[in-house]
Amino acid sequence: PDVVIEAQFDDNDAEYGQDHLQDVLADDIKKLSLDTGEKVKAVGISRVHRTKQDDGPKVNDPRLLPDKFLQRTAKVVYILEKKHSRAATGFIKLLADKNSELFRRCAMFSPVDHRVPRVYVSLADCPPDFVTRPEDYSNMLFICRIVDWKEDSNFATGQLAKSLGQAGEIEPETEGILTEYGVDFSDFSPEALECLPQSLPWVISPGEMARRRDLR
Repeated sequence: PDVVIEAQFDDNDAEYGQDHLQDVLADDIKKLSLDTGEKVKAVGISRVHRTKQDDGPKVNDPRLLPDKFLQRTAKVVYILEKKHSRAATGFIKLLADKNSELFRRCAMFSPVDHRVPRVYVSLADCPPDFVTRPEDYSNMLFICRIVDWKEDSNFATGQLAKSLGQAGEIEPETEGILTEYGVDFSDFSPEALECLPQSLPWVISPGEMARRRDLR
């Protein structure tokens, strides 16, 4: 296998010149050279050859290495269940390339949560004066829902759902968090409110108290 050598060039190397640097690199390569002539038995590894210069195993076939020297890798083959709500809180801004065709159609949505990808959103979903006055919305929080994410694209595509308000204020920040995690914080329906006692203030009756265990 190839050996990559990283050299550090400092003032001392400049004094000796380029020839000296090449000699140093050549010596390092000789020290780290692997003995490709060694043979390893295919039936188990009873012994790992080591040299004074390198404490690692001298095995050319990775299949013969012990597990502690291997880095396990994996590949996602199927998504069983989509747990994320596909909603994110963030900011919108114009694209950097003003001469591109995409600049005339889309804006960039940057989520606050960096685990969520950046999203292309249509300018039709943005405020009417966003293109002419983008600085007015630099600190405005928006909710965006991801619609699609192509395998060959670094950015997803989505739709702006609503404007939350100024970043840093409690109500917009709270609403953004609840929306991202799919928490229903809408008002109770009239049918649900009718199940509650209508005569207020309401207290537990003495008969009901006698049947209960007081945990106060």
